Amino acid sequence: MAAPEAAGTRPRRPGKKKAAEVDESELLTVPDGWKEPAFTREDNPRGLLEESSFATLFPKYREAYLKECWPLVQKALSEHYVNATLDLIEGSMTVTTTKKTFDPYAIIRARDLIKLLARSVPFEQAVRILQDDVACDIIKIGSLVRKRESFIKRRGRLLGPKGSTLKALELLTNCYIMVQGNTVSALGPFSGLKEVRKVVLDTMKNIHPIYNIKTLMIKRELSKDPELRSQNWERFLPKFKRKNLKKRKEPKKKNIKKEYTPFPPPQPESKIDKELASGEYFLKESQKKRKRVEEIKAKQAEAVKKRQEERNKAFIPPKEKPVVKAKKASTEKKIDIEAIKEKVKNAKKKKLGALPMEEVKLKMAADEKKKKKKK
Repeated sequence: MAAPEAAGTRPRRPGKKKAAEVDESELLTVPDGWKEPAFTREDNPRGLLEESSFATLFPKYREAYLKECWPLVQKALSEHYVNATLDLIEGSMTVTTTKKTFDPYAIIRARDLIKLLARSVPFEQAVRILQDDVACDIIKIGSLVRKRESFIKRRGRLLGPKGSTLKALELLTNCYIMVQGNTVSALGPFSGLKEVRKVVLDTMKNIHPIYNIKTLMIKRELSKDPELRSQNWERFLPKFKRKNLKKRKEPKKKNIKKEYTPFPPPQPESKIDKELASGEYFLKESQKKRKRVEEIKAKQAEAVKKRQEERNKAFIPPKEKPVVKAKKASTEKKIDIEAIKEKVKNAKKKKLGALPMEEVKLKMAADEKKKKKKK
């Protein structure tokens, strides 16, 4: 026979163990193309008990556009029995429920509509928020980056050259994205809005959006395969590492921690202890005074000696460069003595500045001819 159960112990529940053993693939999954049925008056025939209203401000530059498209806004909201008013003096838009309003979530959708219109989203896109399968998300990015220059650069990175990055993100997430000032407005399905928020926040954290776009492209291809839908996709997704991490500057003075000891540090010696160790404590006051004077004089003499050495440096002559001796002229070449003698003889025959003999004869002949002509 089996032993009886101990008092106070609970009997085991077989149902819980069976529930844990069920495979995830056997769980109920939403079929493709399934849509939740629309909320009609039959679901809430009595309507709402209280009136709800929401208001939002809009910037001055949106006034002209809102004034132009406001009749269309009123027409779209009247289908859901929600009133809309535009106050141009205060610069605000207000939406309120009526007695005929039966959908309690209609006022929330109307509030999102006026918020999107205030954030420069065109009416053609903003009116889609009134559909059941469409939601919106307004991401505030103004306070995520400290420096204004860095913020503008990263916001421009989100747009990409000629808006190509933003267009790629819209195609991958099936969302409409509007970057305006310090906010990013997104409009689309819930799964797409989740991805848009992640990409925007990563971009503001200095992670380029191209990395997230690559991941989204791979996820899109994997979702098409029915076998891989229920599997983990981590092995397929790329893992990007930061390569340009700045090394932390090491401090000039490093505080090296000493080894821990349970004993306190030794007590520093007092002035009296030092005097006792040196024997100065037992000297008389006059002796102590004389010793102090001698120390001061020794310090002064040392300072005077150093000062004198610095002054004498100006009188120390600089080191002269060693004199290089000129090399003796080589006597290998023989002197032509006969040639020098001939030059001396010729110089003696010719007087300094005298004309040569031929020129003198020609000049004498010319003078004689002139004399004859005169006669």
